Amino acid sequence: MTVVWINGAFGAGKTTTARELIDLIPNSTLFDPEVIGGALPHLLPPKRLAEVGDFQDLPIWRRLVIDTAAALLAELGGTLVVPMTLLRQEYRDEIFGGLAARRISVRHVLLAPGETILRERIAAREVPPDLPDGEIRIRQWSYDHIETYRAALASWLTADAHPVDNGVLTPQETAARIAEAVGSGAVAACDIVQTPEPTAETVAAGVLLFDEQDRVLLVDPTYKPGWEFPGGVVEPGEAPARAGVREVEEETGIRLDDLPRLLVVDWERPTPPAYGGLRLLFDGGRLDAAAVAGLLLPGPELRAWRFVTEEEAADLLPPVRYERLRWALRARERGAALYLEAGVPTG
Repeated sequence: MTVVWINGAFGAGKTTTARELIDLIPNSTLFDPEVIGGALPHLLPPKRLAEVGDFQDLPIWRRLVIDTAAALLAELGGTLVVPMTLLRQEYRDEIFGGLAARRISVRHVLLAPGETILRERIAAREVPPDLPDGEIRIRQWSYDHIETYRAALASWLTADAHPVDNGVLTPQETAARIAEAVGSGAVAACDIVQTPEPTAETVAAGVLLFDEQDRVLLVDPTYKPGWEFPGGVVEPGEAPARAGVREVEEETGIRLDDLPRLLVVDWERPTPPAYGGLRLLFDGGRLDAAAVAGLLLPGPELRAWRFVTEEEAADLLPPVRYERLRWALRARERGAALYLEAGVPTG
């Protein structure tokens, strides 16, 4: 099962191209995630909708896009053609990673007309006469996001997607180029970690690593949102401390010679759709300058990494995860492990 994701700035011609493309790729179906955004006002209270300026910022939108795409492919098979602008790398990683976890490969295509042509197309976009504030909601929205599109091009988008300059191409010609590139393998499957979603409570082992200033290492995984500690789920039959050591080497390239010391055991409460489970944090010790210099650059598993103080970690980690870190640091100071439930010590 495959998704051909057509990305690009607002006004680049994604939807018209996608409609042509499904006639060129055998057994393909069009799925426009705009329908998910259109359904959200019927699902969420106005107060929640008013908290964000873009429905992509709602976690429910991203999850529904993943689940709907997977359900459509399970029902129909073949290829799903998805025209949708994705300019935030973390959202791309979350959605593509969620699809990869369901064994769905993603071919990422970028429509990239020149900015002058893009602005001309936005100016010519039809505004429905019955749409309130249509000029602002359609044309001005597209203009306002050109700068965001430029920033994505400069940082990650061009290297991540297969570009197609459709500035002088018709939608039919653009679709033909995409179909040829997908069929020949020129558009490769996205290199993203496949992490199957758990179906029951899990045991996960994280390892705290420190630099010479005693700052702790945090990583930003590509396969889920938010910053984390190096580590991962303990495999069946695997000892938790050894799982932490294995994950550290896989993610960062650092090989720990000794088993790390346990700092906290935290029971994470199930919060649907997540199952929760036991979360263990270990002390991997202090890294010297040579070890820090040898940290792997971000790859398929990591978007970024950084050493932070306890105060800086509060701005990066979700609240429960930050509490887990905070108590792990206290346990490290005291030399005695702690048992937590949802980030709070008990007993």
